[in-house]
Amino acid sequence: MPAAAVFAVLLISLVIVCLLVARPAITAARGGKILAFLGLFIFPVLTGVLGFENHMERSKQTRFCLSCHIMEPYGKSLYVDDKSYIPAAHFQNNRVPRDEACYTCHTDYTLYTGGFKAKVRGLHHIYAQYIGKPQQPVKLYHPFNNRECLHCHSGARSFEEGSIHAALMDDIKSNKMSCVSSGCHDMVHNAAQVNGLKQWSAQP
Repeated sequence: MPAAAVFAVLLISLVIVCLLVARPAITAARGGKILAFLGLFIFPVLTGVLGFENHMERSKQTRFCLSCHIMEPYGKSLYVDDKSYIPAAHFQNNRVPRDEACYTCHTDYTLYTGGFKAKVRGLHHIYAQYIGKPQQPVKLYHPFNNRECLHCHSGARSFEEGSIHAALMDDIKSNKMSCVSSGCHDMVHNAAQVNGLKQWSAQP
């Protein structure tokens, strides 16, 4: 739902409330009662639902995640000119949607609870950013789960038929061996050193 539509519903609700405050006598008639019910209950609830949906979708955007100062080096790591950097290789080669890169790799893939839980944790990040003190360095809540990699790679021929992956497939799928463990795909964001690294120049 576009933000303009949410704003329009909110504006209509405010106009009705102002009308009711200025002329409370109109609630004596049946039409006035219906108008009051719409303005005081239905439209505010509708605004809340539509606004929540709108902001949930917006919070999936890469630019939203990187809008916090503490996340800037993680955004820069997406442009590191080195294919051994997993986030950069995925981002630059469109292996993940660029406009939802953070969300794609850092969210539990369950239709309702995972995404919602991730957003609730995001509220904690906002609190820490504006009221509390952000934790340094940034850490994941839980060790990175191979599920996030397998969401896209499982079933891909290049992944399934790779000799190393095939030999370790049971351990990978059971999360016994991490995809980002030492010796595998262990060069992730490296945010502490990203400022000294060559950046990909073809930034959109």
